[in-house]
Amino acid sequence: MFFDLIRKRNGNWKDDTLSGLTVALALVPEAIAFSFIAGVGPLVGLWAAVFMGLITSAFGGRPGMISGSTGAIAIVVAIVVRIGNEHGAEMGIEDLGLQYLFAVLMIAGVIQALIGVARLGRFIRLVPHPVMMGFVNGLAIVILVGQFGFFKMPNPEHNPADPNSPARIWMEQSGLVSMGILAALTMAIIHFFPKITKAVPSILVAILVVGGVSAFIDTKTIADVLQEGWGTRELSNSLPVLSWPGDIPWQREGVAMLIIGTAFSAAMVGIIESLMTLQLIDDMTETRGQGNRECLAQGSANFLSGMFGGMGGCAMIGQSLINIKSGGRGRWSGIVAALTLAIFILVGGPLIVQIPVAALVGVMFMVVIGTFEWATLKTWGRVPFSEIFVILSVTLITVFMHNLALAVLVGVILSALVFAWESAQHVRLRRDDSQDGVRIYNLQGVLYFGSVREFGERLVPSNDPEEVIIDFKEARVADFSSLESLNGITERYRAAGKRIRLRHLSPACAKMIDTASELVEVEVAEDDPHYEPARI
Repeated sequence: MFFDLIRKRNGNWKDDTLSGLTVALALVPEAIAFSFIAGVGPLVGLWAAVFMGLITSAFGGRPGMISGSTGAIAIVVAIVVRIGNEHGAEMGIEDLGLQYLFAVLMIAGVIQALIGVARLGRFIRLVPHPVMMGFVNGLAIVILVGQFGFFKMPNPEHNPADPNSPARIWMEQSGLVSMGILAALTMAIIHFFPKITKAVPSILVAILVVGGVSAFIDTKTIADVLQEGWGTRELSNSLPVLSWPGDIPWQREGVAMLIIGTAFSAAMVGIIESLMTLQLIDDMTETRGQGNRECLAQGSANFLSGMFGGMGGCAMIGQSLINIKSGGRGRWSGIVAALTLAIFILVGGPLIVQIPVAALVGVMFMVVIGTFEWATLKTWGRVPFSEIFVILSVTLITVFMHNLALAVLVGVILSALVFAWESAQHVRLRRDDSQDGVRIYNLQGVLYFGSVREFGERLVPSNDPEEVIIDFKEARVADFSSLESLNGITERYRAAGKRIRLRHLSPACAKMIDTASELVEVEVAEDDPHYEPARI
């Protein structure tokens, strides 16, 4: 493949260390940008990335996966920050929006930890491949579109009262050209440098080289991003402090529901994005992560992030791919990234703010190329349209609604409906009149809620003899709907003065019927050669 972003190999301490340094550089602009989306200061996003990255790397279920402050969580929690600030202005409490945020994260962390303890993380295995493809493609497009925001600047003529006056406009042509050239140079180095040597991550080399070149070119830096968002060109070097949300007016109407509801949404979005990313990294590295352990670590990280003034987060597919691409495979890579980011915040601010944004944009462009499932383009005309429809649905919901949990949920539901519809078409009923006075119906397929209607309509007591047997040698009973259908058929035949029995039930089916004997009344053939008759 032309862009060989993922190389399956075992990591080592050197690879993990260098990869961690690379990831730390890539975490900075993302954390700052997501802080802006959430409506909080840059340090809130940066310290969240430190807490999330350190705890999940050390104790999570997927070595090599990077967690930090993410856009998905930022979008979910932005509403509580805004409403909290409004309530704070009314009550004379400064930064009440942050207290709302921290309460949301602590509750979300508890929910995620409970999911891990209950071992519910395994349900991610039920996600069909088309849903995974749609999820990955949607994330790639979201990451791609998000990078174009760095090519814009505040509109000096913006009028908040005019809906047609944009807050941000494209940079001047010279700025666009310089950023485009530096981004292209970054991508070229990432692609071609490994052909020279693989001793040093090509992404780290690209950032350093482009950073040196930018000294001679007037281009946008992280300092400019800070200036645009918060009116400062420097990163504060303060340590995080305990931020217990003690001023929240829980008795105020709607506050408790707002915080708890947002916490549940944040917990679900974080878990789904993290487990989907875990599964993606599993596939790429041909290894196996532990979903339940990851849920527990994510919950703990979010809880502590809320306690110490962070905005929380989850697994980051872009930074995780950067880590894997750079050779990071072990826990040490994520730990190095988190600790390096903490050092950047405390002592390396003046240096980190000089990194050209174009270099980081170029890195993310390469991540987009490696993230997008290009095989999707080959599915047209080669797989059933229903599968393509699921892929497109998940992709579009991810792109336009930025709701990853909803996208995955819709995809799973659509896939389940398609499966149910197609399975219902594969139930067959063959008639056998070889025995005198007895008609045998050989059933093939799965009898469940999607197939019981057609099955029941095929059996008409007036058309059958006195004795009828349904042979389940090539079929099985799957749910309560099928039991109720069999119960109804038995009653119809009994009302017509005829007898209908079941035979060749599998042990599982026989047990199901036996367990439900108080609710349904069916008869199992006494001469069944394999299984005990069920009680009726």
